[in-house]
Amino acid sequence: MNLGTRKLLDRSFTALGIGSIVIMGMMLLVVLVPIVFNGVTANVFRGTVEHRKLLYNEFRRGDKAELQREIVESDAVRSKAYAMLDQFEVEMSSMDEAKQAEYQDKYRQVKESLKALLGPRPGGDIPELTRYKYGQTRWSKAEEKLHELLYEKQWDYSNPDAEAKEYFVSRSAGFQGTSLVKLFPYVEENLDRMLLPEWTIYWGFITDSSIDSHIFGGIWPEIQGTIFLAIGAMLFAFPLGVIAAVYFTEYAREGFFNSLLRSANSTLAGVPSIVFGLFGLAFFINTLKVSESKSVLAGSLTLAIMILPTIIRSAEEAILAVPKTYREASLGLGSTKWNTIVTVILPAALPGILTGGVISLGRAAGETAPIIFTAAVSVGSAIGLADVFNSPTPALSWNIYNLASEHEAASEIRHVQYGMVLALVTIVLLLNMSAIILRARISKKLKG
Repeated sequence: MNLGTRKLLDRSFTALGIGSIVIMGMMLLVVLVPIVFNGVTANVFRGTVEHRKLLYNEFRRGDKAELQREIVESDAVRSKAYAMLDQFEVEMSSMDEAKQAEYQDKYRQVKESLKALLGPRPGGDIPELTRYKYGQTRWSKAEEKLHELLYEKQWDYSNPDAEAKEYFVSRSAGFQGTSLVKLFPYVEENLDRMLLPEWTIYWGFITDSSIDSHIFGGIWPEIQGTIFLAIGAMLFAFPLGVIAAVYFTEYAREGFFNSLLRSANSTLAGVPSIVFGLFGLAFFINTLKVSESKSVLAGSLTLAIMILPTIIRSAEEAILAVPKTYREASLGLGSTKWNTIVTVILPAALPGILTGGVISLGRAAGETAPIIFTAAVSVGSAIGLADVFNSPTPALSWNIYNLASEHEAASEIRHVQYGMVLALVTIVLLLNMSAIILRARISKKLKG
């Protein structure tokens, strides 16, 4: 191969590598930008007076005197809307039965939409469920509920060769000639005075527990549960992984038994994570009975088995990367083999071992399938350190799936779903960044 061809190939491969990095970066941005943008809205949003009521009533957070002033101001504007409802009810009672039947269902929808927007009427019965005690706590959701109040969704089936098309019809058109027709423009024009929106930074989304299945509140139990499970997995897997790596590299002899162990380790690395979850349920809970049912301990043990092959492999590679001259020098000075491993080889391999460990920690934090059957619950409060042996816990990975696919109000709590995703991605990124920083510092220290 002549020099010109070699240079051309080198430039081509360089361009291909740079292009691949750029494409991967763009794909990463496509994924992360929506997560960050939508996730931030869980903490930063225009909160209404209903949100401030919620914070005070449920968490005793806020200025009571200022909140009371806002409630009086808001109720003064809302009272006119309620008066329009009362006026129409009186008007409807004087109609004949046919007219009453015509308006009854439409009026019920209006009342329900207004209640969903503003919350229960002051002085009325207080609902049992928290989700019905308050109106819209976020201005963006209030605008959506306003649209539902003003317009009725209908479907056009006129074209048999195409799917039905969605369109909206003004609700006020159905009340022409009645006193209720004035309600719709009044609410639309005065909604900001009814809900008093203000820009809010809600750090409680990180530190508070959820209320009414994540309709309100925060995600602290999920964050805490994720940390407990990930750290618990590392407490079991990291020492075992390093010991196994030392055995493979320093003590194991070539043979059938050693080949069997290596094959088993490689096989475990490729097993689907759901299999580990079923194994954890069958072995740790049903057979060993480490807990009566789901628990953090059972989940941590299951995650430990799952990440053990990765830790063994990374530790093994780090140990093998230590120059042979280190061993020879230590043994030549009269040190024993075990002392050489502990005082020379492992410290030199520590950056690589720690990097593999922290990356495995990030994987343990993000796994869903292994904890479904062993540790995770959909709704729960934060647990104490003493409860990890017998209590299950919420976790970010499982609750993200649960809220996005199985929650009855999934479309109403998109901000919670994105907030959980952003929290999980942030935790994993911080763990990986800590691995890079820790490795760099230890390497610098070892070089002197």
